[in-house]
Amino acid sequence: MTTPQLEGWFVREVLPLEAALMQFLRQSWPNKSELDDLRQEVYVRVCEAARKEIPYPAKPFVFAVARNLLVDRVRREHVVSIETVSDLDALGVAVEEPGPDRNAMARQELRRLQAALDQLPPRARQAVLLRKIEGLSYREIAVRMGIGEDTVSEHLSKAMYALADTLYGDPLGGKS
Repeated sequence: MTTPQLEGWFVREVLPLEAALMQFLRQSWPNKSELDDLRQEVYVRVCEAARKEIPYPAKPFVFAVARNLLVDRVRREHVVSIETVSDLDALGVAVEEPGPDRNAMARQELRRLQAALDQLPPRARQAVLLRKIEGLSYREIAVRMGIGEDTVSEHLSKAMYALADTLYGDPLGGKS
């Protein structure tokens, strides 16, 4: 898959779904401060898959990725609302305790993530940590770092693409 084809497909087929995707995420995820991050992660996963083969039609694929992401998050966090449990039951998803092999894989993934974070420029790394670890809003990050919200957005966007590139391969063919 060439980068121009992937970018064209993404802009033409996926980005127009953003409003519907955000509505789905708002209705499905209890922590509203994580919605932008969830959307970004959906986009990264969609691009990763599309690098191998562009899915047609795009809409069901994007929403399947979003559902799978939410299921993964629920499994990781082990914090499940009654509504989420009923949704997972309907999907036939079993939440289970990880075994020793999963724990070892998780530790290895954390080491890879730490190495990838260490490669980021200091300000971008700080923005990512404030957003992802401390859960601060863009406005709170801007105040803490003494920069504008647009600059926070730029730092986070570039950092997330760099992390995705380091951890999974370049999701958009080098475009930052």
